[in-house]
Amino acid sequence: MNEDTSLKFFTDWIDNYLNFEKTPKKNIFWLDTMKFLCEKLNHPENCYPCFHVAGSKGKGSISTMIAGILEEKGLRTGVYTSPHLLDFKERVGYVNKSFDFKVYKQSAEELISVIQSIPEEEFPSQRPVTWFELVTLFAMLCFKNAHVDFAVWEVGLGGRLDATNVVKPKCCCIGPIELEHTEYLGNTIEKIAREKGGIIKKSIPVVCAPQTEEAENILHNIAKSLEAPFIQADKNATLHELVYNIRQDFIHSKQNNIITNRPLISLDAKISSSFFKRDLKISLKMLSEVQAENAAIAALAVKQVFPDIDESIIEQGLSKISLPARFEIIDSMYYKDIPFIILDGAHTVNSINITIKTYNQISKSFYDSFHCYLQKPMLLFACAADKDVEDIASCLKNEYCNIILTRPGNQKMSDIKRAKAAFDNENIPCILEEDYEKAIKDILIAANKEKVPIMVTGSFYLVAEVKKYLRNLYL
Repeated sequence: MNEDTSLKFFTDWIDNYLNFEKTPKKNIFWLDTMKFLCEKLNHPENCYPCFHVAGSKGKGSISTMIAGILEEKGLRTGVYTSPHLLDFKERVGYVNKSFDFKVYKQSAEELISVIQSIPEEEFPSQRPVTWFELVTLFAMLCFKNAHVDFAVWEVGLGGRLDATNVVKPKCCCIGPIELEHTEYLGNTIEKIAREKGGIIKKSIPVVCAPQTEEAENILHNIAKSLEAPFIQADKNATLHELVYNIRQDFIHSKQNNIITNRPLISLDAKISSSFFKRDLKISLKMLSEVQAENAAIAALAVKQVFPDIDESIIEQGLSKISLPARFEIIDSMYYKDIPFIILDGAHTVNSINITIKTYNQISKSFYDSFHCYLQKPMLLFACAADKDVEDIASCLKNEYCNIILTRPGNQKMSDIKRAKAAFDNENIPCILEEDYEKAIKDILIAANKEKVPIMVTGSFYLVAEVKKYLRNLYL
């Protein structure tokens, strides 16, 4: 059995179980099933120390940054994130690298064997196991079988009852908290903060992103009640000298046999903190000021566990990190006459605003470097049915020269008519195209003709479909 068929067998098997990512459903969150199954599997979650990361936004970036720093320190570090875009292995592996396929195969076989050996009546409350629980258990086994030195766990949804919340971390992190998934987590910032704060453990340090006053009070009180050191990133680290550094690089394309130029963009900044022996001088591939804030959180978190780690290791680890669909710029060498294709999975009001701000800042930096602005881009937009599309639409007004609305693929429920009504209500001209593959094709043709960039945002699932389309079309 080769790598592809081995993992396809596993993914086909877990697809028989309830998948919240595809089919949201109330009252399917609990921890007793995970505790029961961890016991059956001889507690693979305890085979390695770990970090645990929650938050409404940024938790994937923070997780990957922590893992990157640990890898630079010489620690084999497994990282668990979601969702995946093109390959299931994106969820479980090293930083931007898969485990050996034997690790996945061994872990899948071990998990399937144990699950199938348990009579249905033995499961807590006779509840069926869910897709995400199985994937989390699979990751635990992969980390054990890969003999990682450390693991970094990104929370799936919420925190208190998330399947990952059986781990015993050395440090917790909580990214910014917004109103999201209100049907499942609560309809106020305070309620959502309580769910996110559920990952805080007794006497374990927690590094917290800047929060609203309501969220900060809730998280601080939870930490205090558990005697957990509470490190607020904005009060313990200062970001300064943020600047986008842009230079032209000449690349030879093997596919097209041409030499072309593309911009290489980094976000450079300094981070000052009493936790550091000196200022960190970071250069990030991951763009936006929020990513600099995430880098500060990751650095502070690692310092809680490794207070003597050299600052140069942190800097080098952060400089190597990239993540797909986080203001990801597709190399223009592959796409004739299209200056940029920017892919960003932003799907909340705040994250959409950050994406717009980042584009405008980079455009200004282009002018400072080359005396030319980036042109106003075309927008391909889709979002899931549970997103606040009315407020998102108001953010997008006057930012794009052409807009195509579509569905975020077939994996996520959407309400495209509601989205169109939201854009119409803001008097934003747009084209409605329910066929997302046709929408992708149409915007590529239009951008080619008009010589303007493309922005794809609103959903990680839409970004995944664009990446699949481009892969099949060009590579």
